Amino acid sequence: MTLHVQFTTLFMMFCGGLALGAIYDLFRVLHRELRLPRWSLMVIDTVYWIVATILIFRLLYQSNHGQIRLFVFIGLVIGVILYYFILSRLVVWTIELFIRAVKWLYKLCVRIVEIFIIAPLVGLYRVSVVIWGILCAIAIFLGKIVLQLLYPFWRLFVWMTRPIVRYIKTPVFVKRTVGWVRNRFRRKDT
Repeated sequence: MTLHVQFTTLFMMFCGGLALGAIYDLFRVLHRELRLPRWSLMVIDTVYWIVATILIFRLLYQSNHGQIRLFVFIGLVIGVILYYFILSRLVVWTIELFIRAVKWLYKLCVRIVEIFIIAPLVGLYRVSVVIWGILCAIAIFLGKIVLQLLYPFWRLFVWMTRPIVRYIKTPVFVKRTVGWVRNRFRRKDT
């Protein structure tokens, strides 16, 4: 293994250590900000170690075809230590800022949907209920007027059919219906 390959591997492992620290902080901040249940920490740790293993072995394979030497671990440790002393606060702050921006954007989208979709639909529903109520009131009013106008014809019809009705045996439900109609639409003398 040449000196160039060793320095390339050392640098790649240093970058891998920085990436491991950043990924760890990302998972830690996401777990805290999303308020995930405690049992999910085990799943997050498993995902972290799977991602870390794939990342490190991929970097190791690209830099020196997968040969493991002491400087590989030295590069990883130096990268992780420098990350936590120099970059950790900046990365955590950036992730938290990004999460706040996403939450703000989500609230903005929800508000826009409420204003431009839900509020007009609610207003349209309320207007349609009012219009429906007005139309029903008009229909009832017109129905009463029509019944008032037809009442004399009804009386005439009853008077003309009275001799015939005396000889026909009327079913009970018809008598009840006629009595109900008669009581319902009888003119009230006021």
